[in-house]
Amino acid sequence: MTAHTDLIARRNATIGPYSPLFYAEPLHFVSARGVWLTEANGERYLDGYNNVPHVGHANERVVAALCAQAGTLNIHTRYLNERVIDYSERLLATFAPELDRVLYGNSGSEANELALRISRQLTGSTGVIVSDYSYHGTTIALAELTTGLRTREPLGAHVRSIRIPDLDADPRPEADVLSETLADIDAAIVSLHDAGYGVAASLFDPLFSTEGMPRVPSGLLAGIADRVRAAGGLVIADEVQSGFGRTGTHMWGHEYAGMRPDIVTLGKPMGNGHPMSGVVTSEAVLDAFGSRNEFFNTFAGNPVSAAVGEAVLLEMEEHDLMARARSLGETARARFDAFVEQYDVVRSAKSAGMFLGLDFAIDGVPDPVAARRVVEEMKRRNVLISRIGRDESVLKVRPPLAFGPDELPILLDALAASLDAATVPPGH
Repeated sequence: MTAHTDLIARRNATIGPYSPLFYAEPLHFVSARGVWLTEANGERYLDGYNNVPHVGHANERVVAALCAQAGTLNIHTRYLNERVIDYSERLLATFAPELDRVLYGNSGSEANELALRISRQLTGSTGVIVSDYSYHGTTIALAELTTGLRTREPLGAHVRSIRIPDLDADPRPEADVLSETLADIDAAIVSLHDAGYGVAASLFDPLFSTEGMPRVPSGLLAGIADRVRAAGGLVIADEVQSGFGRTGTHMWGHEYAGMRPDIVTLGKPMGNGHPMSGVVTSEAVLDAFGSRNEFFNTFAGNPVSAAVGEAVLLEMEEHDLMARARSLGETARARFDAFVEQYDVVRSAKSAGMFLGLDFAIDGVPDPVAARRVVEEMKRRNVLISRIGRDESVLKVRPPLAFGPDELPILLDALAASLDAATVPPGH
C-alpha cells in the first residue's frame, strides 16, 4: 500500500486508470514555487523535468498578469482588443521576418491539427512524413501519425515514417548516415505519390525530443525540408518542446537545427501552465487559408491568455533566461560528458542548452532498466527527471528555464549519487 492508495483509487474511479503516473510510488503535489514542488507530506522536490512552467511555477509576474486581466476583461477575438495585438507583435518579433502571422489555440494538439489542416488545403494533398518514434498530439488526425505512444488507431495509410539516426549509436561515417536518411525521405515521397496521397507536410520536432535527442548528421533537417518542398509539401516545425529559448543559443529549435519551416507550432511553455498554443506562419500561407475558411476558436487568443503569454516573454527577457540556459547547459554538459567516461552503462550525453540526457546501453544494446533505476534514485533524492527514447533508455532532464546556478549543483550531485546507486548490480 502506497501513501496515496486512497487518492489513486478515487482517481481510477473518476478519470480512470489509463492516464499514466510517474514513478513506482506516485507523488502528490500540493503547491509549487519557482523550480520547487511541495508534496502532500511537506517534502520539497527540485523540478528537473517540467517545461510547462517555463519561467517557474506560480511565477509572480505571470500570476499577476493573469489575475489583473481576468478581473478586467476576457472576451474572444470577434471583438477588438489591444492586448491581444500587443502580444502578437511581441511574439512574432522573435521569429524570422517571413514568419509574420499567428493563429491561436489552446493546446499543442490543436496547433498541430490546424497546421495539418492548412497544409492539406494549400497543397491539395494528404500525405504526411514523420519520424518512426514521435508524438505530436491527441486528435484523430494526430493519433493516426503517432509512432511513439501506444494508440488504438493504426498508422494512417497516408503517413510515412522514417528512422531518425543517432550518430552516437551509429559507427558509420556521418556522410553515409546522412545520405541513407535522405534516401529514406526520397523513398517516402515516392511512395506517397505512387499511392495517390501526394505530400502535404512533414512534421518534426527540431530536437527530436521523443526520439531521445539523437545526434543527427549536419544538414539533415535542411535536406528534409528541401525535399518536402520540392515534392509540393509544407514544412512544419513542432516547437512544443524545443522552443522558447530552451537551446540557450536560439529562441526556436528550428533555428538551432538549421531548419527553415513554413509553419511553426507552439504549446506547453507558451503560457507557463495556462492553456495556450499557436500556429506561426507567413502572410502568404495565412491568406491562402484564411480567405477560404472562417476560422474561429472561442477561447484562443483571448486577452487573459495574451496577458499571460506576454508576461512569459517579459520574464524571459528581464532575467535573460535564454543566456542562462546556455551557460548552465554548458556546465551541465561538461558533467554529463564526465559521466560517460565514468560509467560503462552510459553510452553518450545529449544536450541542447537546458535540455539534457544520458543514453544508457551495454555493448550497444539499450538499457532501459538502468535508466529507470536512475530516475527512481533521483526521486529518492528529491529531484525529478524522466526518460525518453524508443527504448526508454535516455534520461530526460528538461527543467523550467527558471532553473538557476543554485539549483544546478543539486541536480548534478543527485545524479552522480543516483548513478552510483543505480548502476551497481543488485546484491553487490
